[in-house]
Amino acid sequence: MLLIDTLEGRIIEDHELKETAASAHPYEDWLSENRIDLDRLPLSDDDGDGLRELIATVERATIGEIWPQSQLTTLKRLEHFVAGYHEQKRIGFDSFESKEEQSPSLLQLQKVFGYSWEDLTLTLKAIAEEGDDPLSSMGYDAPLAVLSQRPQTLYSYFKQLFAQVTNPPIDAIREHLVTSSIIHLGSEGNLLEPCSKNCKVICHNTPILSRDELQQLKTVNISGLKSITVPILFDAHLSGGLKQALADLFSAADSAIAHGYTIIVLSDKGVNEGKAAIPALLAVSGLHHHLVRSGNRTRASIVIESGEPFEVHHHALLVGYGANAICPYLAYESVEALVDQGMITAEPDKAEENYRKALTNNIVKVMSKMGISTVRSYHGAQIFEILGLADEVVDRYFSGTTSRIGGASLSDIENETLMRHRAAFDTVSSGRPLDSGGSYKWRRDGEYHLINPENILYLQRACRSGEYSWFKKFSANINDRSKELKNIRALLDIVTVEKPIPIESVEPVESIVKRFKTGAMSFGSISQEAHECMAIAMNRLGGKSNTGEGGESPQRYVPGEDGCDRCSSIKQVASGRFGVTIEYLNHATEIQIKMAQGAKPGEGGHLPGRKVYPWVATNRFSTPGVELISPPPHHDIYSIEDLAQLIHDLKNANRDARVNVKLVSEAGVGTIAVGVAKGLADVIVISGYDGGTGAASRTSIRHAGLPWELGVAETHQSLLANKLRDRVTVETDGKLLTGRDIVIAALLGAEEFSFATAPLIAMGCDMMRVCNCDTCTVGIATQNPELRSRFQGKPEHIINLMEFMAREVREWMARIGVRRFDDLVGHVELLRQTNSLKGKIGKVDLSRLLYQPRFETGSCDWHHTKAQNHNLDREYDLKILLPLCSAALKSGKKVDYSLQISNRNRTFGTVLSSEIVRAYGAKGLPEDTIKLRLSGSGGQSFGAFLAPGVTLELHGDSNDYLGKGLSGGKIIVTPPDGAHYESGENIIIGNVAFYGATSGEAYLNGVAGERFCVRNSGVNAVVEGVGDHGCEYMTGGRVVILGRTGRNFAAGMTGGVAYVWDAENDFEQNCNLKNLTLRKLTQADCKILADMISKHVELTGSERGKMILDDFDMYVAQFKMLIPNDYQRIMEALETAKDTGVEESEQLLWAFNSVVLDKQAS
Repeated sequence: MLLIDTLEGRIIEDHELKETAASAHPYEDWLSENRIDLDRLPLSDDDGDGLRELIATVERATIGEIWPQSQLTTLKRLEHFVAGYHEQKRIGFDSFESKEEQSPSLLQLQKVFGYSWEDLTLTLKAIAEEGDDPLSSMGYDAPLAVLSQRPQTLYSYFKQLFAQVTNPPIDAIREHLVTSSIIHLGSEGNLLEPCSKNCKVICHNTPILSRDELQQLKTVNISGLKSITVPILFDAHLSGGLKQALADLFSAADSAIAHGYTIIVLSDKGVNEGKAAIPALLAVSGLHHHLVRSGNRTRASIVIESGEPFEVHHHALLVGYGANAICPYLAYESVEALVDQGMITAEPDKAEENYRKALTNNIVKVMSKMGISTVRSYHGAQIFEILGLADEVVDRYFSGTTSRIGGASLSDIENETLMRHRAAFDTVSSGRPLDSGGSYKWRRDGEYHLINPENILYLQRACRSGEYSWFKKFSANINDRSKELKNIRALLDIVTVEKPIPIESVEPVESIVKRFKTGAMSFGSISQEAHECMAIAMNRLGGKSNTGEGGESPQRYVPGEDGCDRCSSIKQVASGRFGVTIEYLNHATEIQIKMAQGAKPGEGGHLPGRKVYPWVATNRFSTPGVELISPPPHHDIYSIEDLAQLIHDLKNANRDARVNVKLVSEAGVGTIAVGVAKGLADVIVISGYDGGTGAASRTSIRHAGLPWELGVAETHQSLLANKLRDRVTVETDGKLLTGRDIVIAALLGAEEFSFATAPLIAMGCDMMRVCNCDTCTVGIATQNPELRSRFQGKPEHIINLMEFMAREVREWMARIGVRRFDDLVGHVELLRQTNSLKGKIGKVDLSRLLYQPRFETGSCDWHHTKAQNHNLDREYDLKILLPLCSAALKSGKKVDYSLQISNRNRTFGTVLSSEIVRAYGAKGLPEDTIKLRLSGSGGQSFGAFLAPGVTLELHGDSNDYLGKGLSGGKIIVTPPDGAHYESGENIIIGNVAFYGATSGEAYLNGVAGERFCVRNSGVNAVVEGVGDHGCEYMTGGRVVILGRTGRNFAAGMTGGVAYVWDAENDFEQNCNLKNLTLRKLTQADCKILADMISKHVELTGSERGKMILDDFDMYVAQFKMLIPNDYQRIMEALETAKDTGVEESEQLLWAFNSVVLDKQAS
């Protein structure tokens, strides 16, 4: 931060500015005198009598005509809900019921608040036992909340938003140091008038309160901190009682704040047959917005004591809509009951601790998807989209939240609440066990699922037999709207003509299937057999298969001995950059940049070490048995401009491939798509939230992202409005299962289509949803050789599937009266919303989905017709390098040139590297065949994907992304000739150097910026200092740092070795030592270190390197070696394998089995 002071005529720098602000008041004294830690408050059995005290105060004021009579009436109505509370003893659930009404049982309360057996056994139990949000797989295929015939909790109508392209998500696990879950309770005072009383708050390290902590808050009554408990109950027998109860709640809060209460506890304790609970989210958000509108929000905190929230999404919503703290009392009681029943093996206190820890960590994880780092910033931020609530509900109680399709009214919410309430207290059904649920897994008496046993049977019979009639049975079930509506497209009718055109005149199957692709599934998440099966099938059809983010074996780049082409046409580049080399990119017809994944947008990936078999590790340039982590963001994409740079890099790496950017549907994705189109992407994918996955948290699978119907429509409309639609191809994916799905997607604006769930089922998947466990019994989602041997899928099964879907598309086209598929794209006038529906479903409004932007006729085609101009002919490589290096490219002759460059020369050397691997393959050219001595400043992505045989020697400095994806080349950077500064104290290259690099060498005579060697897989590099997050997610290679490091060094590092010169003996405080060992060097390590420093000195002339070598025995004692624990175990096991005579070809598998089995046993 800089301030230009025109009065003083000087520039005030960052430190002075902040020092002036920080010293303006005695903030430290104010905090020490006023801020109170929650655990220092006394614990009392007294529940406080705040509401009755307030009533007495208002009653006196009413008599004196200081306060209106209506306020007193409201407060006395609320008092009805707490009658008898203070006279009764605490029995069972400490509740507000009257003496004459029996306390409800645990089972009844669980029914009231929407618990199911699945929630208890798959969610609550797992969270309390494991201390984390449980994983699941294969996506979500149950109906949206607004379409479900079962009563839904209010939370289910909300979808989590996330960052993609325009700002990065955060890794809340590996970069925990930038996150905070601390909360403050009490009045915030006037933020514009700093004073000591503004610091009168209660501080706590999590928004999730224990029951004792809530009790402490309920009874607090000290100067500036006073608590009141207000019931959030309504009359279960009074029509419209919910709306009245909300109005009473808001009025009571106004009274409380006016009389000095600074903590308002909303409690739904006291539920009984006659008193129903206001949905906690509705009460919290409604009160939050009421106080915002009245200007009182900063005068008091809102604490919610409720039996309703139990999973991560519930708590994230409550915080996001205004709750400062939450006490989920029924969840605690349920966990205790599970412990008592032996279903949870942990002790009760430990189970509750695990539960609170999991909720806290995962709230941070949810908010980090949007790049928010502190709970206090997330509080009230409303980072959600509503899917299925009426506008009047949204405007009144969730003001400012995006909601595009309307839906359930307040009376519908009340009815759904009372349906659960009455079922709990009904004399016939009250004793029955909880509903099975069935939201995540199909159950016979549970929620409807698109992928159910009957539909699996029909589809597999169709694909195996080749009989279209079986597919039509499957399709009829999927498209059936007479009983259950499952998704937004189920609300749409396709407009057909009275007399269909002849099917013979419609575009043929062979042409339509070329628009089809299989989804991105990595080799690692699925078996080699399944991965290759899809590639063979799609290559035969002329469609495309996708590698996913796990790389691909070079053996698949050429047809096998059987003549089958196993090469995936689409090569994916994800945040982990696994297996991304210049050779990999040059065997693609399309390169996909995965910005987000439908099932878990805003998150990275994690492949546990037990699934990293040797053959998986080889493709990913990693070590067997060592876990692999994909960061949530691409660390070279923090903006649209950064994405444009990566598109440019990939286009330089393979000029013949289309570049595809994968986004996930959410509000605003159209604006992002416009930016992506301007960034020169050729294809934009809009994924739906319901897409499959090998592993993701249940919270993300169900609650993150939006349906593709909304995203495709918004993207198509935005591109049309900006006259960019004809420059890009729009693709979509997410539970596309039938020809009708494809036709509706096309009418909304999509041209190409990707399928993952359906092909997996065609190959034999039975939807057990244990893909993350490596136990797939049909040999698809496993690397276990024994299980893989059970794989029965054939390319013909997938070919049948694709042709069946194309055949059904043709039938629809004939009924619509359209001959060419292109004539479907974007013609939303051929869709109509079904208007015969009732209840909340009948209130859904899809007019925004079916909007057609107005624009000048002929100004922009409705589908892709123009190629993007990537301007590659202007690039330095094409204009200068290729002609200069032609002899080396043709015959391998050595060349050596000196050239001037500037930072306008982006992606230097990448086109040259592309030509090298096309001519010579992955081995490239011999070392130093092409030597380029450069002077000046290197532009972004200098030396990206540099091939073997190329040496770039830069005298000057370089921008960000140097050596990105380095693939065997060598990069040397030294200060310019005549520089007088100390190189070891000055930045010489920018941020994110050697991101995803797989092999090669680098010698840098200066300091690197942040995230040096992020996701390094095999580069050996020497540098004289690095910024924050150095060697993050590293899985291979060696890095020598002859200087200081920034914070969070080696976070997420699971392979490779780092040698750090720790002259000040303070490196440990900057290092993230989770799962890492910091140790002194062995004799062998010393030799490796000396050799690397010697080469560094030879190539760069480093004075610091010379100094260390001149007295190596003294300085080597100051070096620390950092090695991941699992990596070290594997290395030791490899040595044991060699010593015990295991054959060389079997040593990796022997070491893998040894380490993995040992870990499982422990």
